[in-house]
Amino acid sequence: MVERAHVLIECEDAKGLVYKISKIFYDRGLNIDSNREFVDKEHKRFFMRTVISGLFEISELEDALASALPSSAKIKLIEPKEKEIIVMVTKESHALGDILIRHADGKLGAKIQCVTGNHDRLRDLVERFDIPFYHIAAEGLSREAHEEKVMERINGFSFEYIVLAKYMRILTPKFVKAYSQKVINIHHSFLPAFIGANPYKQAFERGVKIIGATAHYVTDDLDEGPIIAQDTIPVNHRLTWKDMQDAGRDVEKVVLSRALSLLFQDRVFVNGNKTVIF
Repeated sequence: MVERAHVLIECEDAKGLVYKISKIFYDRGLNIDSNREFVDKEHKRFFMRTVISGLFEISELEDALASALPSSAKIKLIEPKEKEIIVMVTKESHALGDILIRHADGKLGAKIQCVTGNHDRLRDLVERFDIPFYHIAAEGLSREAHEEKVMERINGFSFEYIVLAKYMRILTPKFVKAYSQKVINIHHSFLPAFIGANPYKQAFERGVKIIGATAHYVTDDLDEGPIIAQDTIPVNHRLTWKDMQDAGRDVEKVVLSRALSLLFQDRVFVNGNKTVIF
């Protein structure tokens, strides 16, 4: 028996869904502590996130919901607890450092299982927080061979998400498929503008007046996965592209933190190439 759960439901829209779902909770004497729903009218998809409390068996409640909803419904009942994550890095420390501090303060909402890096530069930082760091060098290896080594290492851990905290390598389709909807990236640009490398230099050369950052799911399409969180700050003609880069790093870590908080609280639904966020 459990006492609390996040109930996530996605299905074809139909009349009476909220009533049917709520009645199942009511019949079992459960409290609805919070509830949000959304209908994608274009695709006729229904999304609902409910926090319930009481005493119940997860499997019994899932079965009851499944019997009342369309056969293709996606139903998840998740006990609120810390997620388990893997962090992957290259050389930059700002996004990683923010994650490590939140983790140490008990405010991340997740337990870091380990950090892997294709360079060894960030080992000392990670180990100060008593978290395992694994250097998996890429030099002299094909992208596929390097990723095989990474996968061999991280598959020794239990985890729900892989966080790319400025991991500056493009992942192969094999890797992305193996961890579908589990890989989260922070991109140093307000997507879809300035994808790929050196976005701050691209932004500088274009004379933009705002710069930003985007946290998104990783897919086979470079920097085009479903967006979870974004933010911007103003810039002007006095800044060099390196000044923009320095300013942008603060935005990057804030946006990544916001995205991870949403994910770890089970507030994000993937809806095609978009997200529904409660």
